[in-house]
Amino acid sequence: MSQTRASIAAALVACGVMGSASALGGVVFTGSDAFGRAARVEFAQSGSNLVVTLKNTSVSDALVPTDILTAVFWSFSGSAPSLSRVSAVLGAGSFVVNDPQPAGGVVGGEFAFASGFAPVSGGTFGLSSVGLDLFGPPDRFPGPDLEPPTSPDGLQYGITSAADNIATGNGGLLGTPLIVDTVVLTLSGLPVGFDLGSIQNVSFQYGTGLSEPRIPGVPGPGAAGLLGLGGVLALRRRR
Repeated sequence: MSQTRASIAAALVACGVMGSASALGGVVFTGSDAFGRAARVEFAQSGSNLVVTLKNTSVSDALVPTDILTAVFWSFSGSAPSLSRVSAVLGAGSFVVNDPQPAGGVVGGEFAFASGFAPVSGGTFGLSSVGLDLFGPPDRFPGPDLEPPTSPDGLQYGITSAADNIATGNGGLLGTPLIVDTVVLTLSGLPVGFDLGSIQNVSFQYGTGLSEPRIPGVPGPGAAGLLGLGGVLALRRRR
């Protein structure tokens, strides 16, 4: 019998297998297209850290690799901060399919951060689970390599949505380790009182190449809308 990733999440949460991270309140961008792809990113400040919460919000079944969210790009208006990698973890209630659950929800070995490359849809900063000829092994966050190779490469640990049906998809998806719902990536280097409103040129990348779908981000609703899969499940338990 087919089973959605959301139903698996319920079982994992019941067993205590889940990542931990919370929305801090910040600026939000969303993007979607006519083919069912949809994503959301929140940029929030916590002390000197920039906390980036990246979520696949599609309500459609993922059937091909280009349905998988793999990167987000952005830039800053005015002077850009010098950012460094801190951590990459599963969002609250999020989990991995087709691979063991990572200890502590840490997926840093599968995600990279880089900046200063030629603009991608205007963005010169990026977070990615794939190489895209922009990210390499030195750009990875701290954490073990969960799925070879050590370089950000291939579709593994891209982000699918809670609506995805694990029993469907072509050969590029079936058996591939994927993250369901949300990843929280933390960068250090923000000055006190940094203006998050300077973030611009946000875009969401799908698949494994820059020639594949990329969706522009537009300002979206605030952090309250980032309840996500973990929050929904928690509300159901309380009820």
